[in-house]
Amino acid sequence: MERADWDRQLRALGIGADELRVYEALLNSPRPPSRSSLARSVGLSARRVAAALDALADHGFTQPARGTEPPAAVAPATALRGLLHQHHAELLRRSAELEDLTGSVDRIAAQLLSTAHDPRAIGIESVRGRRAIGERVASLLVSAREEVALLDRPPYASSEPDGMPAPLDVTAPVRRGARVRAVVDREGLSFQGRARGLGDLATQGVQIRVGTDLPTKLITVDRRVTLLPPTDAADPTASALVVSDALLGNALVPLFEAVWERAAPIGSDQEEQISEGERELLTMLASGLKDEAIARRLDVHVHTVRRRITRLMQSLNVETRFQAGVQATLRGWLAT
Repeated sequence: MERADWDRQLRALGIGADELRVYEALLNSPRPPSRSSLARSVGLSARRVAAALDALADHGFTQPARGTEPPAAVAPATALRGLLHQHHAELLRRSAELEDLTGSVDRIAAQLLSTAHDPRAIGIESVRGRRAIGERVASLLVSAREEVALLDRPPYASSEPDGMPAPLDVTAPVRRGARVRAVVDREGLSFQGRARGLGDLATQGVQIRVGTDLPTKLITVDRRVTLLPPTDAADPTASALVVSDALLGNALVPLFEAVWERAAPIGSDQEEQISEGERELLTMLASGLKDEAIARRLDVHVHTVRRRITRLMQSLNVETRFQAGVQATLRGWLAT
């Protein structure tokens, strides 16, 4: 693995360039140097060295200091395993928060709607009918100035016989300078050409990730208003909720962020290029699809899929699909 690759991996785990230089200096020193000599050896100011030492201690890369001397370095394998355990624990904590938020949204909305004489007075509006919902979604996208965030899962409202989701003009806000992020439920990739279409959106600046068992659909604009589409999108009489109330907004925005953190990135708009076929295959791998499912999407034999996956893993110099996803992300082959 090249130095640049594992530098990026460590940055993803919270170890920056200063921390890495200081840690390597501590590893290479036969005994803990003074802080001043450590600063000279790494070419950093005393203030930056002190900040790096604090960060290394927080991440478990150093042992407690003795007196005024810098702390000793912990063995790399021990330090890295401990840091991974920290990230795993944080992921479990965020997962628990997500479960709480998922239940809170429906409870709060139901309670507010049941007690309000005029829901619009508290920032909650019901929009009924497919056409009206579509018009409201379009108007929200047009109004976006800073950010659009979407959670997207089946079932979809569509006039097409196969139920393919009707496209939203999510690239228009990107062209105006807004950030657009979308998390797509893995189940939504079952439609023919869906993965390729998402990859195309990624090349146009839309940040896309794939998740599993998304708790709801939603579209949030500029963190000020959220539209919750109906659960049964095919029902022409179904209603959507448009929420601008701060209480619900404080739950819906963190809900999206929690889902976004857990989802896997797809697409690429970085300098290092891969073929469209490789990008589509990586998209499906990132979504967790099995070989047989990928073969059906690509209309090829499963052995062909496995050979392509093997070639991708060899080019990434990895042994597992998980490692392939990590390396592809670090190389900029997948959007972040």
